[in-house]
Amino acid sequence: MTVEQESLSAKINAVVDSYVELLNNGTAEQIADLYAANATVEDPIGADIRSTREAFVEFYGIITGMDERTATLKWKKIAGDTAVFEFTLVTGTSGMKFEITPIDIMVFDDQGKIVSMRAVWEQSDLKQL
Repeated sequence: MTVEQESLSAKINAVVDSYVELLNNGTAEQIADLYAANATVEDPIGADIRSTREAFVEFYGIITGMDERTATLKWKKIAGDTAVFEFTLVTGTSGMKFEITPIDIMVFDDQGKIVSMRAVWEQSDLKQL
């Protein structure tokens, strides 16, 4: 592994950790800041692709606007410019709680910004607690 590859891997590792932590305690704007200007979000795969910062803030605002939210990283793998990871997200609002455990696939640019995020899950994976 070259120094550049090790550096990118370290950046990707840090961004994945930040992403999960921001799902816990951050704002939609902070999560959107992890993305490159030309990034796309497809969550879940097959859904309409979001491709603007405003769309990212709106999307993540649903999660960050919840009364309760807990994201827990289960595992992650990094290879080249790509990270694949699984996490559990429990959200709660208005006395209702939901849990989902998606697998996210993220591709990064050389600066460690996310250029593509695709989430692997289907509606049946969303569980009411």
